[in-house]
Amino acid sequence: MNLKRFGAPAVIAMTAALALSSCAANEGGAAPAESESTLAGNLVGAGASSQDSAQQAWIAGFQTANPDVTIDYDPSGSGAGRDTFLEGASDFAGSDRAFNDEELATGGFAKCAPDTGIVELPLYISPIAVIFNLEGIDSLNLDAATVAGIFAGTITNWNDPAIAATNEGVDLPDLAITAVHRSDDSGTTENFTDYLGAAAGDVWTWEADGVWPFEGGEAAQGTSGVVDAVTNGTGTIGYADASRAGDLGTVAIGGGGEFVEYSPEAAAAIVDASPLAEGRDEQDLAIELDRTSTEAGVYPIVLVSYLIACQEYAEPENVELVKAYLSYMASAEGQDAAAESAGSAPISDSLREQVTAAIDSIQ
Repeated sequence: MNLKRFGAPAVIAMTAALALSSCAANEGGAAPAESESTLAGNLVGAGASSQDSAQQAWIAGFQTANPDVTIDYDPSGSGAGRDTFLEGASDFAGSDRAFNDEELATGGFAKCAPDTGIVELPLYISPIAVIFNLEGIDSLNLDAATVAGIFAGTITNWNDPAIAATNEGVDLPDLAITAVHRSDDSGTTENFTDYLGAAAGDVWTWEADGVWPFEGGEAAQGTSGVVDAVTNGTGTIGYADASRAGDLGTVAIGGGGEFVEYSPEAAAAIVDASPLAEGRDEQDLAIELDRTSTEAGVYPIVLVSYLIACQEYAEPENVELVKAYLSYMASAEGQDAAAESAGSAPISDSLREQVTAAIDSIQ
């Protein structure tokens, strides 16, 4: 990853409590005895539904290692999670996009100490799958302009020449396309529309946004709603975190002279090829994804989902617990647990160093 904002990062030593929190996923798989953990309390988080499978794995591992801790995560969606965190109703948030510059300038994070910022950690990296339901067809090759045309409503039938051109030998049906999008404010939607605008701006003329920009197609609530709508429809197509694609057909995305299927490795490749956003605090690890990268093996429709906490909390009650849980999620053990549960891409060692330094700065 091209980490331009930092110099050579200091390697921060883990505290004993943080080391305990990662023991649940050690090679032997044995959880430590209850007496080994001094952590106790309850953490409340809310936000990105894309993280749900990973959160369940993280919570199970962390609570096994720390039996006096309870963690609740509500997968209410990125927009709801950011609002909940702003209002002070959660200790941390999950979001499929970082807070933007305008939101950061407004501030007002109720859990945070006055005049302090936030920490944004890219701990869940996953491709967004373009999923479809066509009898007898498991995979299609589509370039950016064709994907954009389908979701913009200018390509309306599955046997359209634009689809046929990149799928020689596939018996495409004479069937209307029903494009399904999220009805809620969604980081998945913002990432997907960001890709459409960056890679096919002559077709997709709307700005990237978590709210679908126009009327049309079919709307569904949350990741589960989109997956259900595509599954239960005929000739349907949608977008969702790849961990939820299941048995649906999926699209290999064209770029750089090849069509690339989604995979954790292909998602990690674009993150490593992208810089951090400029003009942010050192603890804010927002990534500026390069959606038009021509690097080999890159899958460009990727979601980088953040864990968001205060740089300094107004009340010290849960600071140690927040830092311990974030550290477990960032650890190699935690990242492997998420990959096994959700098919996400583990973060690189260099990014982990940056994340560890940011977590260590939390007060």
